[in-house]
Amino acid sequence: MISRVGPWRAAGYLVTGVLVGVPLLVGLLVLGVVGAALTPVLVGLPLLALVALTGVPVGAVERWRLRLMDPARVPDPHRTPDEPGLTAWARLRFGEPVTWRELAYAVLLACVLWPLDLLVLAGALGVPGAMLGAPVQLAVSGGDTRIAKLWLIDSYGQAFLCAAGGLVLLLVLLWPLALYARARAALARLCLAAREPEQRLAEVTRSRARLVAAFEAERRRIERDLHDGAQQRLVALSMKLGLARLDAPPELAERLTAAHEEADQVLGELRELIHGIHPQVLADYGLGDAIADAADRSAVPVEVDVRLPRFVESVEAAAYFAVREALANVGRHSGAGRAWISGRYGERLLRIEVRDDGRGGADPLAGSGLTGLADRLAVLDGTLTVDSPPGGPTVLCMEIPC
Repeated sequence: MISRVGPWRAAGYLVTGVLVGVPLLVGLLVLGVVGAALTPVLVGLPLLALVALTGVPVGAVERWRLRLMDPARVPDPHRTPDEPGLTAWARLRFGEPVTWRELAYAVLLACVLWPLDLLVLAGALGVPGAMLGAPVQLAVSGGDTRIAKLWLIDSYGQAFLCAAGGLVLLLVLLWPLALYARARAALARLCLAAREPEQRLAEVTRSRARLVAAFEAERRRIERDLHDGAQQRLVALSMKLGLARLDAPPELAERLTAAHEEADQVLGELRELIHGIHPQVLADYGLGDAIADAADRSAVPVEVDVRLPRFVESVEAAAYFAVREALANVGRHSGAGRAWISGRYGERLLRIEVRDDGRGGADPLAGSGLTGLADRLAVLDGTLTVDSPPGGPTVLCMEIPC
């Protein structure tokens, strides 16, 4: 919402609009002529990309100019690239709706808005200003003068009367000038500011990414504390029990032996728990080797065909635990004799497929664990597709953009 401002700030907003619009029109014309004259493939396409991104700096300047009409700063609606470099920046900008709104606004400013601004300024300030200067113009001309190419003035009485009329006209026209400037600023805000649904979606996306990162960091901290703390103390306890059993009398040795075996069992369970929290093979060697390790631990024989690069921790963790959940479902519910896992990465999409030769009939709504698996992927904008006709086979396709 544009606040009410004084007429002189409104006039300043329109004057700076002209100062921005004129060089913008010249620049767009030059780029268009150069792009049409040069080789389209080698030079024309980069120029077209440059023209498409012209709206980005224009939008930044216009958002800054809006502070003449409203002191509240208009936030930049553009997102920050996840990766450094010009290519990542350009890829993100071309995919944002606000980039194209800024381009449309830049073309509108260059072709329509600044001439309108100039016309309004000339009518609201130029004509009254010329009338106010009638006595000075008459004195300079030495005879008669024509005010704004409209009225012939040949005496100082007429000149002062014209100046008084110019003052009244100026005071009358300042109000519609401010109204036009407010409408003009509202149009700019509509085109250049982040729309509320987009702003909320961007904030939700950023907060979700922060939550995922915090969750993974907490998972790693718990795994590290268990590994370096509780596990080491259990190992020391097991060793002490083993040494104590060697020197103990027979009746006490049996109890120490039982306690030693119990400590070893607890240690094994703790190691499995640590492995389930965040397996070391995932951190050290990546998703491909971690999936192969999960397949080796599966109750059903699994063939693995996975060729994947390294990804960020959140993507690797989500994909790994989704595969583990899928293998657990195969072992519990499918009655399968074999399973197959394939994984590929292309076009910024991680795609993993888990297939088994079981009885089929898997239903995500039947509480088989598929709903939780889909929710795990949805945190990263991933999707789960289930194809499981009665009689099998069952195919789970997991896709994560990254």
